[in-house]
Amino acid sequence: MVVREASGKDAQDLKVLYFEYLTKYPPQEEQNMEVWEAILEEYSKDKYNYILVAVEDGKAVASVQMAIIRSLTHNVRPFAVIENVVTHEAYRQRGFASALLERATEIAVSHNCYKVSLETGSNRESTLNFYRNNGFAIDEKHSCLKRL
Repeated sequence: MVVREASGKDAQDLKVLYFEYLTKYPPQEEQNMEVWEAILEEYSKDKYNYILVAVEDGKAVASVQMAIIRSLTHNVRPFAVIENVVTHEAYRQRGFASALLERATEIAVSHNCYKVSLETGSNRESTLNFYRNNGFAIDEKHSCLKRL
């Protein structure tokens, strides 16, 4: 397994991960993969936003997205927010998502973040236990969502 930042060449693999295994709301129109590739290349140059992938058998089989948010609180220390944690069904229970969360945490520490927040749309106990086992407190804060 290789954990690295995503690049344009990962666009098709990420499309599969996002639209077959992550979202309840698949896009209504065909996705322009050139746009995806360009956005991924922009991410690779952005020191505050990351899409990480775990690569196995030459393809991205798991991914997390993380943003570093600059803050004026906590002695002007930033915080990180993780979303879109997803693993291809055939590669689950093999440590890919844990490795990605570990790498994301390392990046957050390198930015001197005071916390890492993570949101999940799952209420399944196995998913919540996965996050607990990776160091996340489930009941410490509540998240509110307003869809636009």
